[in-house]
Formats: sequence, structure tokens, C-alpha cells
Amino acid sequence: MKKLRAFFCAVVILGLLQALLVPKYTGNVREGNLIREYYDNAGGNDVIFIGDCEVYENFSPITLWQEYGIPSYIRGSPQQTVWQSYYLLEETLRYETPKVVVFNVFALKYDTVESTGDQSRREAYNRITLDGMRWSGSKWGAIQASLTQEERQWGGALTYVFPILRYHDRWSELTWKDVRYLFKRETVSDCGYLMQTGVEPMTDPFPSPPLTKRTLGDNSWRYLDKMVQLCRDKGVQLVLVKSPGLYPAWWPEWDQQVADYARERELLYINMIPAQEEIGIDWSTDTYDAGLHLNVSGAEKAASWFGRILRDQCGLPDRRSDPQVCARWEEKTARYEARKGLLLEQGDS
Repeated sequence: MKKLRAFFCAVVILGLLQALLVPKYTGNVREGNLIREYYDNAGGNDVIFIGDCEVYENFSPITLWQEYGIPSYIRGSPQQTVWQSYYLLEETLRYETPKVVVFNVFALKYDTVESTGDQSRREAYNRITLDGMRWSGSKWGAIQASLTQEERQWGGALTYVFPILRYHDRWSELTWKDVRYLFKRETVSDCGYLMQTGVEPMTDPFPSPPLTKRTLGDNSWRYLDKMVQLCRDKGVQLVLVKSPGLYPAWWPEWDQQVADYARERELLYINMIPAQEEIGIDWSTDTYDAGLHLNVSGAEKAASWFGRILRDQCGLPDRRSDPQVCARWEEKTARYEARKGLLLEQGDS
């Protein structure tokens, strides 16, 4: 009995140390909290967005609700790869069955872990996505698909199982926020949307590097095939979208391949880049980083335009006649407006 109590105490202590040492993402890297915030909002969503920064910064779920009565959530994270999107979708469909899943196709340009760029940064992006997932077979699958070559060499998978193995030397970086958010972190998003209120106009177009890879890779298509099959098995409509954005480039050759893929599989594919004028995006006022991503005014315009497609082409109903759904979304809307007002006030001060 004493040994059992000692073992239990050791597990509790290690758990507390791990909770203390893992990053809380309360500073400039708020994106690190996006994946974990979903679990407090799971269920009741007619639309789930899956993808990278082109969804969690470019679409406002509150606008979809205000204008169309569409409940939605964004399961986005920085540099989210298509294999991570697949496993996040697999996990999400265990919590709820939305009517529509929207996948942003930009991630298809990355065919392998090695093709995603600097591998030390890749590990950091992996952490932001994977550490926030709850334990499940989907998380383990995402870990195995996402490990860099270096991580595989030193048994990096274990550090996702026991993050204390990765963060054991963070003692010198600890602040009072690590204690404050030991068990409950501050909510940074509005239904997965990470609000940006700053304005940095696009003055000169970003130079695009030459196109060296004209064909999207087999591994990317394989995971997209898995997403298509998973949605069909669950009776969910999969919509492919290319979010509006001027950089990095989305080449016509890639766009045509996605359009052909969607047509062959009877999927809806919406490229929002040619529709920017119709959407009303003004790159002098609707971006916070000179044209890479949208700020809140741009994200609201994008959601307003895209909501018509969800209503008219996907047949999504207006839930604003349901008092229970309305009450829940009134609270979400109030938090959104309060956050926007505070951020705008701070930006003006």
C-alpha cells in the first residue's frame, strides 16, 4: 500500500511539473492555444473549418452567425499540414457531426514533412498543433505523420506523449503566468478565430519565387483522399476553399489541379482570390501584415461573402429561430464584440 501511495504521489507531482513547464502561449504566440480551445466548444456546429492561418485569421464565425445563423468553429493552427488536418478532422468527427467541413487547400503544397521548410521551426509548429490535442488514436496518428527526421532519430514521439521530456529545462523561462494558467488558460480566440485589429496596408506586392514544383505531391493527395472518404462515411459535405490572400503565391497550375480533383469527386471548390473585388477586400485597410492575412474587417467581409455560398450552395439552415442556439451564440457574440472593442481601443491608445 505504501508503494502504491508513493507511486501515486510521484505521478501527481510529475503531472503538476509537466503542467507548469509546458508553454502557456500567453504572449505573442497566442496561436498555441487554438487547438485546445475547441474542446470547450465541441458540438452544435453546422460548419467546421480545418486548416492553417488562412482559416483562423481570415474567417469570422461570429459574422457567419450574425448574418446567416450558421454555427461554426475553426480548427486551425499555424503551418497546419494536410496530414495534421486529416487527423484533426478525424478527431473532430468523434465529438460532433457537422453538415459541412471546409478545408483550406493551401497546405497541399507541402507534400512531406521535409518539404515544409526549416525543420527546427517545423518542430515548433508541430508542438503548437499536436500538444493541444487531447489523447486519442487520432493524436498518435498525427504525431507519427508529423515527426521530423531529427525527432525520429532521438525518439521524439515520446516527448509528445510526455511533454516534460521536451520542456524539462524551461525553469529559467518560467513567469507568474505559468502558475496562473497552470490548470485553466485564458481564451484567446472566438470560435477558433484569432482576431487581429491592426492595419498595415499592402504597398508593394510581395515578390513570388519562381514556380519549381508544378504538380502537387502524392502524399498530399493521399491525405485529401482520406478526408473525402471520411466525410462521405459520416455523411458530411466537404468543401474545398482557397482563402483570399496575395502571398504566398497560389499558382494557377495548383489551382487547376484542385479544380480538376474537385470536379472528378463532385466536391465544391471555391477559390476566393479572383473574387476579392466582389468580396470587398481593400488591401489598404483589411490586412494587418501588408497583405499576408486579413484583419478583423477583412475576415468579416470574407465570412459575409462565403456565408452566402454555405447557405445557397450547401443548403445550411438559419438557426436564429432556435432559442437555445441563439442564447449560446448571443454570449459568443458579446465576447467577440467586447474583444474587438478592447483591441481597437488599445490600438488607438
